[in-house]
Amino acid sequence: MCAVENCEVPVIAQVNGLAAAAGCQLVASCDLVVASSKSTFSVPGVYNGLFCSTPGIPLVRAVPLKIAAKLLYTGEPITAAEALQHGLVSSVVEEAELEKETIRLAHRICQMSPAVIAVGKKFLRAQVEMDRKLAYQEGERVMVSNLALSDGQEGIAAFLEKRKAKWS
Repeated sequence: MCAVENCEVPVIAQVNGLAAAAGCQLVASCDLVVASSKSTFSVPGVYNGLFCSTPGIPLVRAVPLKIAAKLLYTGEPITAAEALQHGLVSSVVEEAELEKETIRLAHRICQMSPAVIAVGKKFLRAQVEMDRKLAYQEGERVMVSNLALSDGQEGIAAFLEKRKAKWS
């Protein structure tokens, strides 16, 4: 799961059904998650005498502690709508629109600078573990270094010249 989180590009999950145990762990590890309205999410290890400790690691970082605790202690599933409400998924669509929406998100991200997306993903993940003051300090450092990238310069020039950026 660390490979998903450490990947330089955003990882998008597409869920169309039950994501249980390691499946829910994978969902919680991904950067974006598109789920069909029929999808459900659970960590049911307690039914079999096993606490889902490793699935709980990304889960508790993706949803509020009380929601993670309820899922882990009861094994009960939540609906796609509940997963959206609590931040486990990014969007919920009807099953017929699932692939279309997932591809739309991927194409949208691909239109952005790969270097800027990589810098952004790395900082987004890292700052969650920092206190707010340190996160702002690191965010300022990342912003300045981002401006020094050729794609940072291109983005500013394109904005000022009112044209579409040409990423490297």
